[in-house]
Formats: sequence, C-alpha cells, structure tokens
Amino acid sequence: MRLTHAQEAMAAAIEDQWLAAAVTTGSADHQAAEEGVRVAYRATGARPPGRIYWFGSPRAGAAAVALLSGAPEPGPDAPSWFRDVHAGLIAQGWEPGSTAGPSLRRRVRTEPWAAARKAAAETLGTDGWAQLSAAAGRRSWALVMDLIAGRLRLRLGEDLAAAGVPRTPVLDAVYGQHDGTWLSTFEAADRLVPEAGLMNGLTGLAQVARHCGWWWANEHAAVLTERPLLLERDNVGRLHRGEGAAMEFPDGYGLWAWRGMPIPTDLVAELPTLTVDRIRTEQNAEIRRVMLEHYGYDRYLRDAGARRMGSDETGTLWWLDLPGDEPLVMVEVVNSTPEPDGTSRVYWLRVPPRTGSAREGVAWTFGLTAEEYRPVVQT
Repeated sequence: MRLTHAQEAMAAAIEDQWLAAAVTTGSADHQAAEEGVRVAYRATGARPPGRIYWFGSPRAGAAAVALLSGAPEPGPDAPSWFRDVHAGLIAQGWEPGSTAGPSLRRRVRTEPWAAARKAAAETLGTDGWAQLSAAAGRRSWALVMDLIAGRLRLRLGEDLAAAGVPRTPVLDAVYGQHDGTWLSTFEAADRLVPEAGLMNGLTGLAQVARHCGWWWANEHAAVLTERPLLLERDNVGRLHRGEGAAMEFPDGYGLWAWRGMPIPTDLVAELPTLTVDRIRTEQNAEIRRVMLEHYGYDRYLRDAGARRMGSDETGTLWWLDLPGDEPLVMVEVVNSTPEPDGTSRVYWLRVPPRTGSAREGVAWTFGLTAEEYRPVVQT
C-alpha cells in the first residue's frame, strides 16, 4: 500500500493531536483514566485491578510500586517525600505488607503493541507501514520520547537511587500521555483500514494516555499519576527553564533542565548570581557549559579577559582557555542588515578551537573553508 498525500496529511493531523496530549498539563481525568485501565486489562484477558492508587508524580508512583512490591517501608531518616508516599498508600486503603502482585507491563502494553504492529504491517505492507510510521510518529518520537520522557526516566532513576528506593519500577512504567508517540501511528492505520481492527487491543491504553501521566499495571493493583502542572521547553522542544523546574508535578517533584540537559536543583539557585570565578572553578564540563550559556558567552569573554586573536572583514576572533575543557573560541560578527532603529546587532559564533581567523570561523558555520567563503550579498 502506498499512501496518498491526503492520507499522509490525515496521519500528520492525528500525530498533532497526540503531540498535544503528550504536553498537556493540569489535573488528570481520574474516572476516564481508571476506566481505560480496566479496558486495557480486559483486552489481555486479565482481571481488572482490585485497587487503583493515585499519586502526584512519576517519582511518587514509582516509590508506591516499590512499596507495593515488598520494598522496606521508609524509616524516620528517609526523605520526607518517600514517607508521604507511604502515608498516601495507607490513606488510600493499602494494608502494609500486602502486595500488588507481579508487573503486567509486558502483557498490558508490550504484547498488544507487538500484535498490532504485526497486523498493521501485514495489512499495509512493509513499505506502507514504514511510510505511515514516518507520517504519524517520527516528529512526536523525537519531541516527546527523546526530549521529555527519556530525560524524565533518566532523572527519575537517579532520584530514586539517591533516596534508597529500588529503581526497578522505572523499567515497569507505562508512559501514559507520552505513549501517544506510538499510539498515533496505530490510530492512523486504524483510520485507513477500519475493518482490520488495528486499535482493538489498544483502546484502553489510548484512553489512559489521553487522561493521565505515567502509570503502572500490576496483577492486583494499578498505580496512576498526575500529569505535570508545568512544562517549559525552548524553541526546539527541549526542556528548558532558568528560574525553576522545567517540568513540575503537583506533589512538588520537578525536573530542572537547561537546553534539554537535566541540571541539579542547587545549580538553578546559583544561575542568577554566577561569577567568572564560579564558572572557572566548576569541574563538570557539561554543567560549566550550562553556566556559560546562562551567563552569556560574550559577557564571559569580556569579563574573563579573552584574547583578541585578530580581525578581518567578517568579524573578530576571540580565544579563552577553559580549565579541563577545550578553549572557548568565538567570532564576534556584526549583522550586515541594520535593525529598524538603525543600529547593527552583534552576534557571537562559537567555533572549533583550531580556528585561525574570523573568516575561517564564519566559513565553518556554513560548512565551507575560508577560501570557499566568498559571499556576494549579505543580508
């Protein structure tokens, strides 16, 4: 099967809807999500969970699953948030010592996905399935799974380990709203060939994904979590915020990030008052780069006493040594087109340390050599 332009547009529109669901913030719809869980269990032949517990973030949800799986209860020295999870379970009817049973993630999520994919490939053909996957899932996978869910999963594992909570539940999580990255392709396939029933085994998963955040499916109980209250990203979709958590949940858990890179919470408090000496003494090269971006490369070059390596008609080359990292080498260029008020804006281009001239640096940004860079008109 070969998709027409109209069919590709339809698939892209479905992906847009799932993208919107993936970045939706605010309270989950508990009733709709719980019904979706029951449908998802029944679709596999499993008995719906006897209990469904709700928590305010994936961290709390993972900790709850750990306790429901037999992890030791938090002692007086445990983090307060972990003690709150323990108290939250009891408040929702949990009897300490009782367990949720084994994880059903494979049965509820992995196997239905595999069955639907096999059926879709047989129905649409290998080429048709590949074309549909590109039209209905390529953008959302990069924007959601790579830039949001993947970052959250990494930080979640680190935070649980730091609190002494088993990290196994992270592997058993069902991604809720973030599962739209692959559900969109199956919904588009179902729209193309409704008689094939390609969404039959995925209806419950889709309903949960539309109405809540990450969740866990176990034999006797399910744990569901709220969506974030706040989600801040930069212009290319990376988690980014300089004044607090880029992703923040109702129970206070958050993920701090700068240009997509998760950063320690104590660094966030430092950003407004950074100094040259503080940046220079930072041992972690990645964190130092976050500091440099926030402080401003041009400001740092000036305040740290960068060396002027030379100027030509393209701009000025600056060089500054960074302990434990490659040198900071940048070209200062002036926009050839004046602003509406008549001023000319200055830009700073970071270039490789081996750059020997401003022309070479500017040429490098275009993928050219200094000799090849001969612009006729600049705008």
